[in-house]
Amino acid sequence: MKIWLICIGIVLLLFILFQSYTSMAINKTENQAYQLIRIEENFEIRYYPAALMAKINSTSKSYKDLGSTGFRKLAQYIFGGNSANKQIAMTAPVHMEIGDSISSMAFVMPAHFHKDDLPQPNNADIMIETSAPEYVAVLQFGGFANTAIIHKHQAMLETALKLKGIRYHGHFRFLGYNPPYQLFGRRNEVVVALDFDNFGEQESVK
Repeated sequence: MKIWLICIGIVLLLFILFQSYTSMAINKTENQAYQLIRIEENFEIRYYPAALMAKINSTSKSYKDLGSTGFRKLAQYIFGGNSANKQIAMTAPVHMEIGDSISSMAFVMPAHFHKDDLPQPNNADIMIETSAPEYVAVLQFGGFANTAIIHKHQAMLETALKLKGIRYHGHFRFLGYNPPYQLFGRRNEVVVALDFDNFGEQESVK
């Protein structure tokens, strides 16, 4: 019995150390830059400048399917599956948009890259694009995401925007910040683009 207790204690210690290491590694990961414009009761409004992204389109209809196939292709690109056999640092968040006919996933490229010096993907399914600058509404939630949970928080954000009379357009999107093996301190967000004329000239609160 004593040996079993020691073994269980060792496993728990290793688990805690691994999760602590994962959390520290995530904290060092480069995050996509944005300006915080306004904090509301249930959501916040951000301005995202243009960003360079590696993106794939897919016919997947669920978070699980898109996450599995899309992540694998994009990960191969940044881990050396490109014209320069070059490793590219992972950033956060991962962008996902699940549509009725076409879905997409995108990795944001590190800020020091320009389109001209970014290596070309070996996989023809991967496109290198520059996103348009945009204002977005953002609702954050924790835990593990799935299609039903994402839809639930999309509905919550949509309701909050309508109550505030804030106009939005396009599909709601999902932003994921954590690897699947991180169990604690997870960060997820649903976002939707806002009409620029909601704002005019404003100062960032950052």
